[in-house]
Amino acid sequence: TTHINPDGDGLGCESALLRLLKKLGKNVKVINVSQTPKNYIFLDFDNEFRVFDEKRDVDEILNADMIFFCDMNNLSRVGRAMERYILQSEAKKVIVDHHLEAQDFADYYLVDEEAAASGEIIYRFIKMFNEVKLDREMSIALYTAIMTDTGSFRFPRTDSETHRIVAELIDLGVDPGEIYEKVYERNSLGRIRLLGRCLLDIKTEYDGKLAYMLVTQKMLNEFGVSESEIDGFIQNIFMVDGVKIGILALELKDGVKLSFRSKGDIPINELAREFGGNGHKNAAGARLYNSSIDEVVRQVIQKAENYIKLEDPK
Repeated sequence: TTHINPDGDGLGCESALLRLLKKLGKNVKVINVSQTPKNYIFLDFDNEFRVFDEKRDVDEILNADMIFFCDMNNLSRVGRAMERYILQSEAKKVIVDHHLEAQDFADYYLVDEEAAASGEIIYRFIKMFNEVKLDREMSIALYTAIMTDTGSFRFPRTDSETHRIVAELIDLGVDPGEIYEKVYERNSLGRIRLLGRCLLDIKTEYDGKLAYMLVTQKMLNEFGVSESEIDGFIQNIFMVDGVKIGILALELKDGVKLSFRSKGDIPINELAREFGGNGHKNAAGARLYNSSIDEVVRQVIQKAENYIKLEDPK
């Protein structure tokens, strides 16, 4: 499984891990609490990704020998619908992740906080098995995981090792242009129009060093866009010269989802922690339940002032 509203890294890890375990003769199921976003359906090569159904899937969870958690290290991120059954399950639990401060709920931790993506960890895991070789489908899944979580290889943790891994995946049949097109160039017209509205309404604070976007349920309904389609909006904030902190607030049906980004030495994960979230130094998130988007954004902007001062102590 992976986190609620899954991204390319989580889904890519699931896809590659599924193929590895099946080749090792294991009986494997992929069960997520959220639908697979349309632009990532190609990672479900044999139509095996399930959306959690209580009547069908509870026994699978309770009777499993092992449960892998891909690209997540906090059990709450699996979604409320599945969480209580996972807690009841006596399965060995394995975290595969690259985020900071893993929650203490698993038996095994495949964690590398320096990895650019969880896909890098799955890549190394697969390479441990002499009886299974990377195939083209695994390579496509892992390339997608790494490409998306590195912002197409431009985020800070992208290093020479990342490019060496990717070079091998390309040698195994990955077409970088094809993957990019599938992930980023198959947007609905509604998503593009909503992005235009968000760009038009960007607001700034602290002499332009902080910029933020708001997406409300009314806006989602107006443009016919799902919550998962907002993924990636926040990076557009940094097209504005001088922005050091970017924030996107998405109004959910039961609360607010916050996405945080920063440049340089600003530890934006610490700001996320003040709202119950976590993440990397320059990329983090948080989810608040039963909260007003306007009030949450007001509090976030207020607390962000301390982090702006870290960037410019004068």
